[in-house]
Amino acid sequence: MPFPTDFPTYPTKQQFLGYLESYRTRFALEPVFNSAVETAEFDRRCEVWRVKTVEVEYVCQWLVVATGENAEAVVPELDGIEAFRGPVVHTSSYRSGEGFAGKKVLVVGCGNSGMEVCLDLCNYKARTSLVVRDSVHVLPQQMLGTSTFGLSMWLTKWFSIRAVDRFLLLMSRLMLGDTARLGLTRPKLGPLELKGLTGKTPVLDVGTLAKIRSGHIKVRRGIKRITHQAVEFVDGRVENFDAIVLATGYKSNVPTWLKEREMFSEKDGLPRRAFPNGWKGENGLFAVGFTKRGLLGAAIDARRIAEEIELRWKADQTKVK
Repeated sequence: MPFPTDFPTYPTKQQFLGYLESYRTRFALEPVFNSAVETAEFDRRCEVWRVKTVEVEYVCQWLVVATGENAEAVVPELDGIEAFRGPVVHTSSYRSGEGFAGKKVLVVGCGNSGMEVCLDLCNYKARTSLVVRDSVHVLPQQMLGTSTFGLSMWLTKWFSIRAVDRFLLLMSRLMLGDTARLGLTRPKLGPLELKGLTGKTPVLDVGTLAKIRSGHIKVRRGIKRITHQAVEFVDGRVENFDAIVLATGYKSNVPTWLKEREMFSEKDGLPRRAFPNGWKGENGLFAVGFTKRGLLGAAIDARRIAEEIELRWKADQTKVK
């Protein structure tokens, strides 16, 4: 079911929620909210999956693990953070910069979430600093009048990933300038190649770079330690802050509830087999959203799973007849 034709390239939150609601209505889906899965385990005697929540146990022939790569917040161990007197919030709990107006805020992490939180804080007149510990690719949100990701995917149909990466970096240099001068050095690998190997998504600039250039957002290096109101950085600089926002990403939580060790790794909660082979396990177990390729990867997995279950369903119906 495609997005409505009048949707912009980047739908608003309300537009996306409206799309999900119309999808639910069209296909008569009944999501169960506010209910967490405690365990899911294959019953070999009955050859079914048993999925237990606090309220009920579901019994099913097929189980699709769709909790994705970003199910649980990653909170890093920062020396002294427990002594910090101001609020420390992860981006999963961040709602608006309104409550930080006029305050000095440190954002830890320079991915898309960190960059957008910084911009939001600036719009509410917070004095914002951004911790950039690693190299990062920053790309324009749009190129040649279309979305950068959409253009990238189209180009990869005709050219190698490395050739597309060279094009993206050239266009980014022309449109954004040398980001290294702003304290944002680029990785050695191109943005698409890096995404494919590590899952690290390039940052799409929505106006944050302009705030960094103007000095409204300060770029800082890694954190050495934190005290009750100050942060010491690895370069020796010490600054006081009123609040800290952790834009430090997310991780899979599959090992905490899925009682299965063949398909999913206990180490990172991702399928052991890399894309494009990680979507299918044994005993009717499937995975969607673990490809490190965003919504496009999830869509590829979802289509394969739907087609596979359709085939199995039809085969079962034939046996019954």
